Amino acid sequence: MAGRIGDLRSNAATGGSNGLEMEEEMKLPDRQHSNGTITTPASRGNGMSVEANSAHENADHDVSETTSNGARPQPPGTRKESSPLAPAFMVSAPGKVIVFGEHAVVHGKAAMAAAISLRSYLLVTTLSKSQRTVTLRFPDISLSHTWNIDTLPWAAFHSPSKKRKYYDLVTALDPELVGAMQPHLTAVSSGAPPAEQKIRHAAAAAFLYLFLSLGSQQSPPCVYTLRSTIPIGAGLGSSASTSVCISAALLLQSHALAGPHRDQLSEEAEKQLERINRWAFVGELLIHGNPSGVDNTVASGGKAVLFKRTDYNKPPRVTRLGDFPELPLLLVDTRQAKSTAAEVAKVAHLRTTHPAVAGHILDAIDKVTESAHALIASADFDPDDPAALQHLGELVALNHGLLFSLGVSHPKLEKLRRLVDDAGVGWTKLTGAGGGGCAITLLNTTSAPLPSSSSSSPSPSKLQPLQTRLEAEGFEIYTTTLGGDGVGVLMPAVLTNGSAEVGGEVIDQDKFLRAEGREGVERLVGVVGGGAGGERGEWRFWRP
Repeated sequence: MAGRIGDLRSNAATGGSNGLEMEEEMKLPDRQHSNGTITTPASRGNGMSVEANSAHENADHDVSETTSNGARPQPPGTRKESSPLAPAFMVSAPGKVIVFGEHAVVHGKAAMAAAISLRSYLLVTTLSKSQRTVTLRFPDISLSHTWNIDTLPWAAFHSPSKKRKYYDLVTALDPELVGAMQPHLTAVSSGAPPAEQKIRHAAAAAFLYLFLSLGSQQSPPCVYTLRSTIPIGAGLGSSASTSVCISAALLLQSHALAGPHRDQLSEEAEKQLERINRWAFVGELLIHGNPSGVDNTVASGGKAVLFKRTDYNKPPRVTRLGDFPELPLLLVDTRQAKSTAAEVAKVAHLRTTHPAVAGHILDAIDKVTESAHALIASADFDPDDPAALQHLGELVALNHGLLFSLGVSHPKLEKLRRLVDDAGVGWTKLTGAGGGGCAITLLNTTSAPLPSSSSSSPSPSKLQPLQTRLEAEGFEIYTTTLGGDGVGVLMPAVLTNGSAEVGGEVIDQDKFLRAEGREGVERLVGVVGGGAGGERGEWRFWRP
């Protein structure tokens, strides 16, 4: 049953933002609040390619250099340090796409966003007590930085007037705490070009603010290593996914979360997800300045949400769609650069010059979103029923046609749509702001079965020739799933993986960092992956 999450607040006192990932991409000015707090703009984590990372490569430090497992190198002849105090564990969270309602959401209409099976993965490795360091590694953006735990501004973050409880709702950043943290960020990628440094600073700031808020000076020394299979900067919620991973990991380490367990009560699971979501939103404040809260809500709880904001002086209304079905999806990146601000401005101009026509189009998009919600929420909706899937697919195609009428498509998006239509495999629409970027295709599984899980054998489906054609056009293709699980935990970080290791394969930093690209990460630790395919039972999820 769809449930209302009542306390999902973005920084509404500032006058709000444009909605969904569009507002996450907008560059907003600093905002001063009546209680003295501010929200600060920060860079999107985008534009960086995945490159190999090692302990000594592209690393910035407040303390001495570290080895590949995060420990300080030992002089010859010295005694080996003790083993980690706790086993390594992992946290994972999904990305998201907007399924219905782009651009209309900017003008007070509803939009629907759903989780995708492309995910971020965070490996937490505890070091011996003598290390007294905490390291953040994010090779996707060439970030590696180490802080000395004892020199961090604990006094500021833990003063009686500033200290937050793990269950608190934080809707804005505290300017004094942000200021106290800044000296510890200046050395992050200090020699990098400004654009790259800004991206890494935002990621480091989000991590450090949460670490100082949820940890203590007695926190164990750890290495936090992030890998993501979500394209960065594509409007797919990559930053929210990593914020959720960090939030969940730190809450688990502070013993503030129960579960996840297979037999956990729905109400209890909902409480844990809300706790993770609240602190993930704080991370998004550091990265985006004034986020909607939608991306982190989807990354926390999975499935889908319905989002609507009619009054920008009030928080948005976010309704969780817990019964949203898992649906096969083809996600295609056109690799066409886009400007969210330009596309939003284009629709605003059309609404000014042709108010009646533009208004009717936006109303029609809203009706499509409402129709999709009613269809999915109906008790007799069965995604395996060809007629029901056809109905939902037609709504996807209608939504794209209306967005095309608003002028926010692109020739590459239209070529992609025509190729998919000619192949007869499903229904396609742009996702996000348009003008390039990504498109989604809801696959018609009755006519286009998914490719074989074995990459070595040819697929008899219609998808294989389509994928070949799309790749020839320069598009990047992701076969994924819509509406899956939210944040999950692998504790300890051990997977069967067909390994000869007794008790399973232990996932350590060396293996995690050596995994090549998206496919390598999924094969090694993916929620769905491994040699046999299918969901790995070792992962656990909070499922309300």
